[in-house]
Amino acid sequence: MSLDAVRCENGHVFYPDHARCPTCGAETTGTVDLSDRTGTVATWTESQASPPGVREPNALAVVEFTVEDEIVRVIGQLTDADVETGDEVEPIYVSELRDPGPGIRAADSQEWDGYRFEPIE
Repeated sequence: MSLDAVRCENGHVFYPDHARCPTCGAETTGTVDLSDRTGTVATWTESQASPPGVREPNALAVVEFTVEDEIVRVIGQLTDADVETGDEVEPIYVSELRDPGPGIRAADSQEWDGYRFEPIE
């Protein structure tokens, strides 16, 4: 599984995927895999009241990736809340971001895997 940002025909790179570029309205032309890149924590928080099935506390970060002079921001869970703004992190694939049992939808109606961000020591 990859962590894909999207590129439009005018060269803008953004996340998450949209049918049209949020900057210029152009059609998308391809993807850029962020899963093998290092990002920087722009800001982070720790939620003490998570939805059913999501770990508590749940540390989240906005991570900035630089792709050809474009800043791409991705929000996601952290593997560890011991981070500071400006720390470098890397995406780590996990097969289950939350427990599908307590959710309000049928477990097989959604994908539960994705990426968390792990601080680079």
